[in-house]
Amino acid sequence: MKRFIATLLALLLLCLSCATAEHSAGAWCVAEDIAITEENQALFDRAMEGLLGVEYVPLAYLGSQVVAGLNHCYLCRATVVYPGATPALVLVYLYEGVDGHVELVRIADLDLAALAAIAE
Repeated sequence: MKRFIATLLALLLLCLSCATAEHSAGAWCVAEDIAITEENQALFDRAMEGLLGVEYVPLAYLGSQVVAGLNHCYLCRATVVYPGATPALVLVYLYEGVDGHVELVRIADLDLAALAAIAE
């Protein structure tokens, strides 16, 4: 299981990697440390405020993209709020404007079966 998760994270990081070592406009840059810090947890909480029905728990901060502001990508565990719900892994994309406004952009499901097939 650990090998599978490591492969999954490596594939996600590869998908988000920068074309150059610099954080240039439009390029996704992988986070140097994927640990959830207080700062990116607070950003996540602001964007998800008021969202009901599914609990999203950030597991890793994957990276950012410079646009007219910053896009952020988190790997999250999503659990529908009902007894016995099975959690899923999703990518949560947030936008942070230059004025400090933060909003949810999209939530993308991860197809673990497809990723496992690629890793084999």
